[in-house]
Amino acid sequence: MALVRHSAAHLLAEANTGQLPRTLNDQAGFQWGHRVAASEVRSWAGSLPPFLADVVDAGLGRVEVLLEHRLPHSPKRVDVVLCGVHPRTGAASYVLVELKQWSKAELLAADLVLIDSRREPVLHPVEQVRRYCEYLVDSTPALAEAPHAVHGIAYLHNAESAGVPTLHQYQPSEFGSLFTMDDKAKLADRLRAVLDPAADRDAARRAADEFLGFAHAPTKPLLDLAAREIQEREQFVLLDEQQVAVELVRQAVERARAAQTRTVVVVLGGPGSGKSVIALSLLGELARAGRRVHHATGSSAFTNTMRRIAGRRNRRVQTLFKYFNDYLESAPRELDVLICDEAHRIRGTSVKRYTKRHVREKAGRQIDELIGVASVPVFLLDENQTVRPGEMGSLAEITAAAEALGCRLEVVRLNGQFRCGGSDAFDTWVARLLGLDRLPPVPWSKLAGDDEFVVTAASNPPGLEAWLRQRMDDLGGTGRLSAGYCWRWSDPESTPDGRRLVDDVTIGGWARPWNAKPGQRVPDAPESYYWASDERGFGQVGCIYTAQGFEYDWSGVIFGPDLVRRDGRWVARREHSHDPAARRADDLEFGRLVRNTYKVLLTRGMRGTCVYSTDPETQAFLAEMAG
Repeated sequence: MALVRHSAAHLLAEANTGQLPRTLNDQAGFQWGHRVAASEVRSWAGSLPPFLADVVDAGLGRVEVLLEHRLPHSPKRVDVVLCGVHPRTGAASYVLVELKQWSKAELLAADLVLIDSRREPVLHPVEQVRRYCEYLVDSTPALAEAPHAVHGIAYLHNAESAGVPTLHQYQPSEFGSLFTMDDKAKLADRLRAVLDPAADRDAARRAADEFLGFAHAPTKPLLDLAAREIQEREQFVLLDEQQVAVELVRQAVERARAAQTRTVVVVLGGPGSGKSVIALSLLGELARAGRRVHHATGSSAFTNTMRRIAGRRNRRVQTLFKYFNDYLESAPRELDVLICDEAHRIRGTSVKRYTKRHVREKAGRQIDELIGVASVPVFLLDENQTVRPGEMGSLAEITAAAEALGCRLEVVRLNGQFRCGGSDAFDTWVARLLGLDRLPPVPWSKLAGDDEFVVTAASNPPGLEAWLRQRMDDLGGTGRLSAGYCWRWSDPESTPDGRRLVDDVTIGGWARPWNAKPGQRVPDAPESYYWASDERGFGQVGCIYTAQGFEYDWSGVIFGPDLVRRDGRWVARREHSHDPAARRADDLEFGRLVRNTYKVLLTRGMRGTCVYSTDPETQAFLAEMAG
């Protein structure tokens, strides 16, 4: 849906009086429930008048213009969509436009561009609009059958070619071509080549109505591509209950197709029980069968990593990996199957700051949206991994929602332990250590038996780090150091040698930085999403939000002062937490969330875990339990 739609001529008249940015801002207030930042209003005021004037000068004043159109199942918005008919075929024709006010820019590397107003590189505008076009076609079956109806252009209306010489080093295509202010004649020719200047207003309106009424779901070419990518890259062997879960979903899909039934499938399992293997296997198998399927999580780190892994060779596959809050405006049963991985992170609502007002007013519970969008929603979860207030993914919640919506319910419990070296003993040790089991804590030596999993304690942070290095050097594999959220998390600081992470995690004379913040790139450090999977992640301390959902060979865990042992029991201390979300919880929930946090951190290692606490009494307890 767009913020504003009308003819190019009408919008140009509004733009020339200065009214159009105000109209857009008013519509933002009406649709989203709040107005936009002053910088965005200035951007509209600076970009729309010259572009609309060029459209009208090209003889295209009657085309229908959609401003700030949001892509389906995504928070991304296209600046402008021009809707009309093709001059040769008479069929509907659409031009997606990205507008930039840059006067100078330099190609940095690959598709990255450096501009004066930002320290961080940005995506080449042609690549940006090309990806928008690909995404739209891949998400719209009607356009997949007519891909030549979609075109993309990037317009640098303040730049001359001489100011952006290296940006012309790209391969133009139907989905992406670049124009500057000294290319106006070429821009007009390009627009007239795909939009008929002689077409009347009714034809343009019909094209826009059709565009806004398209149903959205993954298309068959995209599903075929995903199936090939996942099948060629990943060879999964599913065991016991894992195969049962896949078979239940397969049968539920067939029932849904044959008799219009709806089935909710819940897969319960602890850390490393194979939930994500099931999720990827399902995605590959269902895509191969041509079923409309998405994979979704509530974690940016997990979703971005899945996109990177599954879509490494072809980024189009990445579009199948979504977030839970992408279905707020979806129609019922748009999908055959929605695979909700890490479903314990389902929130109460999908409403965000930028949610349109009319959508916000109609919004229900996120769990109902996830069930409603697919014939067979699949939830894979571990109820002991909720780490933030408001996370409500549990068997009880999903069962109640499924029954209220008239859905059949199937539940599969995964008993195997595939993380932590397949060590059920370690899983038990962690649960007892943290008081998540009815039995009391017990030293590892009394549970380990012949188990090859390694549990130990370090006497200080340098010792913890040295243990990780020694294990990686002698035995190979990856190691990561993580900690409870008990230290501030600073923005990177600027130095004469460039930006660097700040050593926030300070314990005595030892200090290390947290992993990088989302969206803040620092040389020689991975983006936050990839801390667990990028080899450069060693040397930074990971937090719960970057560690959850991932695994590595050797895990070092620092217990901070937010959870300590006193008089033989755990005491959660809110005043030592720097997690703004967890601090909002009441006392009972805060204690549960902190213990779940340390459970997640402790169960990331596949071959061994080393622990340390900043609190002497707790450190003595951990040393005894690790013995």
